[in-house]
Amino acid sequence: MTENPQIPPPSEPPASGPSAPAKPSAPGQARRKLIDATTWKFILVGIVNTIVGTTVMFLAYNWLGFGYWVSSALNYIIGSIVSFVLNKYFTFQNKERSLRQVWLFIVNIAACYLLAYGLAKPLVYALTSELSVKVADNLSMGLGMILFVALNYAGQRFVVFASKTDAAQK
Repeated sequence: MTENPQIPPPSEPPASGPSAPAKPSAPGQARRKLIDATTWKFILVGIVNTIVGTTVMFLAYNWLGFGYWVSSALNYIIGSIVSFVLNKYFTFQNKERSLRQVWLFIVNIAACYLLAYGLAKPLVYALTSELSVKVADNLSMGLGMILFVALNYAGQRFVVFASKTDAAQK
């Protein structure tokens, strides 16, 4: 039996080249780390949270007559309680019991809220000067929600509920 010079023996690693499988790149690995089962659990909790918080916010603004800041703040006060419990135990399965974690969560929520809603309102007003205040405020609250979700996910995943393994890799 003759050996084929183009096929390496099984003990040798495969040669690199156009037919060799590509190794995952660093950005690809980071993307996989960012979007995984935890991400989907966070989204599921976010759906529950959004239903609760949005209902509170729009009822407070449109039916109870509360202002923009009070209505959107009520959304995040009530929604944050739901979020903390569900994300801690379901999403991130974090067993740590500490006031530091509660404090980090509160700071994260407050920072995300102020940044998201503080950016959303002037942006919407700048782009929609012809709309009524009520319509512009409702659009601002919608945009604020979107910005808040992105910022909040990063804060909860990589700061508040970061596992000790994640913290060691930083």
